[in-house]
Amino acid sequence: ILYGEGISREGSLIDLGVDQGIVKKSGAWYTYEGDQLGQGKENARTFLRDNPDLCNDIEKRLKEQLGIGAQVNKPADITPAPIDL
Repeated sequence: ILYGEGISREGSLIDLGVDQGIVKKSGAWYTYEGDQLGQGKENARTFLRDNPDLCNDIEKRLKEQLGIGAQVNKPADITPAPIDL
């Protein structure tokens, strides 16, 4: 929780990303798909805030992995019942 801002979206994505193995943490460094986000959580959070496309990509991958959000069900191969006229 940040004073004057509330709950940090970027900070939450970093925490969940590390928990789910999407964001890697090595020492104090946070990395996503080979891109170093920053040394320390605050620097990583600032980097994600300044790079919304990367932040959205992490959020998308988290939602897919956790099964969150709207999901489109593909229709199964259903044979319609015959109609007697």
